[in-house]
Amino acid sequence: MGSYTIQQVLIPVGQGYETVDVQIEGDAIAAIAPHLEPIGTVIDGRNKLLLPGFVNAHTHSSELWQRGSIAPLPLELWLGELCDFPLPDPEQVYLSALGTAVETLLSGGTTVVDHLTLIPGQEKETVAAAVRGYQEVGIRAFVGPLIQDQSLTTSLPTGGEQRTHVPHYMSLQDNLDLMADLVANFHRPEAGMNIMLAPTGPQLCSNALLTGCVELSDRHSLCRHTHLLESKAQQMLAYEKYGCSAAEQLQRLGFLGDRTSLAHCVWLDDADIAILAATHSTVVHNPLSNLRLGSGIAPILKYRQAGVNVTFGCDGSASNDSQDVLEAIKLGCILHNTTDFDYRHWITPKDAIQMASLGGATGLNLADQIGSLTVGKKADLALYSLTNLSLLPRTDPIGLLVLGRPTQVVDSVWVNGRLVVQQGEMATLDVATLRQELFERSQWDGTRHSPLRQEMEAPYRRVMGLPA
Repeated sequence: MGSYTIQQVLIPVGQGYETVDVQIEGDAIAAIAPHLEPIGTVIDGRNKLLLPGFVNAHTHSSELWQRGSIAPLPLELWLGELCDFPLPDPEQVYLSALGTAVETLLSGGTTVVDHLTLIPGQEKETVAAAVRGYQEVGIRAFVGPLIQDQSLTTSLPTGGEQRTHVPHYMSLQDNLDLMADLVANFHRPEAGMNIMLAPTGPQLCSNALLTGCVELSDRHSLCRHTHLLESKAQQMLAYEKYGCSAAEQLQRLGFLGDRTSLAHCVWLDDADIAILAATHSTVVHNPLSNLRLGSGIAPILKYRQAGVNVTFGCDGSASNDSQDVLEAIKLGCILHNTTDFDYRHWITPKDAIQMASLGGATGLNLADQIGSLTVGKKADLALYSLTNLSLLPRTDPIGLLVLGRPTQVVDSVWVNGRLVVQQGEMATLDVATLRQELFERSQWDGTRHSPLRQEMEAPYRRVMGLPA
């Protein structure tokens, strides 16, 4: 961490742009004005665009090991496939955190929300491995261990059938004790490392577990995160379990609020949307995985019109299968043009940039610290080269960045004032070594056999009204 002066750089101002100097001192933005007296390291900002860093607001880093492996399947059967892969070891969790962080940074993200899958029997070691990876790379991280107290087969609606389920290996108290321990050992917000309470979702959690997460998060002022109504089957299950929507149930349990972000939110109705707006909860839009898994198109334009804060996530590398934040922003911007004929409701490129930066910060209760080019805020910044072929010819810089297919356009990235990407290359780790590690610890395999998916397929097809 030091001092930097980015000279003659383009920044968005209102509907246009201005050329200014931007100074970073320590971990914060110190000044923004034309022709500042240089301090520290001078960065040539000519023909470059400076933006606040994006938030990759929902992913599962350890799914990196299943990238490209799972055939097109709906969420519930896709999960059956995922659960039948060999468990990673902590070193693989560490490497996948590195890979997730690098891809996020090189596409303009400075914060990652990792809904982290835990290795049974090595839960604390799993979190320690991911934390080590994120700290080494230097990205701002929110790690939310995926906790649940019900087994995967309970996530299917019954359709009135009687079914038996194998109990989940972790009890309610096991989960809460684990989270208290993880908070005590790893929650270090001043160092950019945050633990959040992140139960898998209402479809796999008891009311007692969700309530326990609320109590623990309130005690330590932690953020909350969960999946909400990602699929039609989850909507059906909620009415079976609660007699109401999952959004209404989360509101009854006190889970919603301005420190709560909710991944997907595809199957919400108007009453649910009003609940999210009233509680100031954040929706994390994951357009790529929603299409990949056939979950549907979330009503994002309705959310925005209702005043709900919306941001973007990549989701895990086995359901996207990428951690390119710019790709998620582009699709999340233009996908909804097909859902409303009134083009005045459509998301503009500048809207999308603000959703990805300040919207992401708001969902993490950090809008006063990151998310905009504001003097005094933390220096979480991304600098883009506007002479890159994919950003030419010169038109609207943000339009090119969002609506085009920018490749290798990130020049520099600062997180908390630390320069972590320099001249398009990682400054904090050797990417060639990471590539070699990922290559050597994996193998080509185009054949898959999943007993759990096969077990779930017949009941899934029956309850969804599909032919046997």
